[in-house]
Parts: sequence; structure tokens; C-alpha cells
Amino acid sequence: MHDDQVMTDSPPRPSRGPRAPRQLQVVAFASTLDRFAMPPMLIAMAYDLGAPLSVIINAAGAYFLAYGLMQPVWGMVSDRIGLVRTMRIALSLAAVSTTVAAFAQSPLSLGVTRGLTGACFAAAVPASLIYIGDTVSTDRRQPEVTRLMAGVALGTGLASAGAGALAEFTSWRVAFVLTGLIALCLVASLGRLPQPPAVRKHSGVLAPLVAVARSGPTRLVLGLAFLEGMVLLGVLTVLPTAVEASGASASVAGAVTALYGVAVFGFARLVGALAHRTRASRLIALGAAAAAAGCGLVTLSRSPAVALAAACFLGLAWVSMHSSLQTWATEVLPGARATVVSAFAGALFLGSAVAAQLAGGLAEAQRYAQIFGWATVLAIVLGMFATRGRTRWAGPEGEAGP
Repeated sequence: MHDDQVMTDSPPRPSRGPRAPRQLQVVAFASTLDRFAMPPMLIAMAYDLGAPLSVIINAAGAYFLAYGLMQPVWGMVSDRIGLVRTMRIALSLAAVSTTVAAFAQSPLSLGVTRGLTGACFAAAVPASLIYIGDTVSTDRRQPEVTRLMAGVALGTGLASAGAGALAEFTSWRVAFVLTGLIALCLVASLGRLPQPPAVRKHSGVLAPLVAVARSGPTRLVLGLAFLEGMVLLGVLTVLPTAVEASGASASVAGAVTALYGVAVFGFARLVGALAHRTRASRLIALGAAAAAAGCGLVTLSRSPAVALAAACFLGLAWVSMHSSLQTWATEVLPGARATVVSAFAGALFLGSAVAAQLAGGLAEAQRYAQIFGWATVLAIVLGMFATRGRTRWAGPEGEAGP
């Protein structure tokens, strides 16, 4: 067993210990609200700015690209100045950039301002995960990560339903002003959050990056995150436009992805309970199967009814597979946890950005069956590698679970 294989895949026994502060759920909510506000409004943005849909999808891709690239940077910053201070600085900058994005007058200015917003919000969820990793005991960590997903679910649902309605009845610009105000309020609220003690001291900036590069299991986790970003986040980016292309309105398309948020919220408690008695590899397999089922459904039809069912499957996939991979990221290399978790999120959103670039032209040509067909194949491949990799990382003792 490798030196960084510090845990097994056997289910932990639940114990009482410190829980993550609820402010972290609100941070996750704000970041997700801003991130998921854009997909239901893509067609409205294209119409308002007089640009092809593929160009606006690329602007959304700029957000995901900047979000992904800045993850390791914020991770190293948090090691230097502290998690709470990092979140407050990042959210202050995000409040400004997302508000400026609301006044964009061209696809270029939209892409630049949304890219800056993604770079700033990039610190939010990874810093929250690192906070949990630093303050919550190992046997409580996955349930707490799953609780964090409740904030993600609420942000996803509200953004998907609200942004679609705003785009149809008022203006897509209002959504970005609202997320800016929420981010600004969070800056003040986080001032009351206790700063965890510094637990990582490196001889230089590159030391944690070298540790990550040398760790085979860590490289595997990051590769899986990249694939997951392509599958889950890539699908969610184009799902609303696919539903609109079938003849539905923007508000109906937004409601479809809002159900995804409801599904995440509903399945979070179930998966949190299962985490106490189910091996992580099984949760990953369950999530991958749900992802393949959801993508497969919208390969066959993009009607609202079918998309609603697919959104439920994708919600289960996110809670079951993504929370398991996130927890693995907090465990695989504890000495460089901030760097690993940040790189994990970076790989996730780099995968999403790549998917947005690949899907842009296909969406413009309304070749949605091809987009979701490839996503189905990737979900199956991801499930196979992730399940096998998690089991092998756990070692023989991890196979002795119930």
C-alpha cells in the first residue's frame, strides 16, 4: 500500500464530533447560484446580444475554464493567508465582477466578465471543502460533505428556475446583480467564521504541487474529476438549451434543471445515511449508473417530461458519485489537502469547459442526440475507472465491507 493510502474503503462507524459551520452551506449556495444561472439564459443572451448560440456557450465555457484554472491558485493562497480570509477576498471580487457582467454589451465583454467571475468564485466551494477536511473527523467527513451539497442543491434549483423565469419575463441581467449582492452579504457574514489552525506548512510554493504530481492515486482522482466535469457539468450546461430546442419556453427549460437541484437536495440525506454503512466504491458505482441513465434518456428525447426524469438521475449521480470523489480528494494526500482539493475542483471545471467547447458547435446545429450519446459513453467509462480505482486504493481490507 502507498504511503498516501491512509484510509480504507470500508464504511466508517458514525461518531459524534464537530460539524461544519452552516455558513459554508451558504457559500456553496452563492457560488452555485451564480454558476447555474447562466445555462437557462443562454438563448436569451444570444438573442439580446445578437450573437450565435455557440458564441454564448463559449462565454459560459470561459467561466468554467477560469473557475478551473484558479482552483490551485486559491488553494495555495489559502495555505498562506488562511481559509476564511481567502473566501472573503474572493467573494468581494466576485461581487464586483458578476455585477459588471450584468452590464455586458457584447459577447466579448460577457465572456471576459464572466471569466473573471468564475476566477473569483473559484475559491468558494474548494475552501469550504478544505475547511471541512481540516476541522471534521474522518468518520464524519462524507456526511458533512454531503450536507454541503444541500447548499449546492438549493443554489442549483433556485438558479435554474429563477434565472429562466427572469430571462423570460424581465432580463437575464438581473440574475447577475442578485448574485453579486448575495456575495457581498457573505463577505460580512464570514467575518464571524472561526479560522481553523494552520495545518500545512511547505518549504515553498511548489512543494505541494510536487507532492501531488508524485502521488499516483492523487493523479487518478484528478483524472476522474476531469471526466466527471465533462459528463455531469457538461450535460447540465446544454440541457436547458436542448429542452428549449424541443419547443419549450425558457422558464420551462429552467424548471427542468431546477428539478435537478431538488433531486440533489432530496438524495443528499439518503446518501449521507448510506455513507455510514456503504463502501465508497459502491456509492460511486451507483452514481455512475444514474449518470449513464440520465444521459441515455436525453439521447433519446429532449421533451420536458423526459428531461425531468433525466434531471432526477443526474441529481442522484451528483450526490452519490461526486460527493464520494470529493471526499476521496480530501483523504488521498492529507499533507497537501488544500492543493489536492483545489486541483480536484480545477480538473472538474476544466472538464466542463472542454465539454462546453466541444458541444458548442453541435448545439448550434441542434445535434443534441450526439452530445448526450457521447456523455452516456463517458459516464460508463468514468464509472468503471472510478469504481475500480477507489476499490484498489482502499486495499484488500476495503473489500471486506458489508
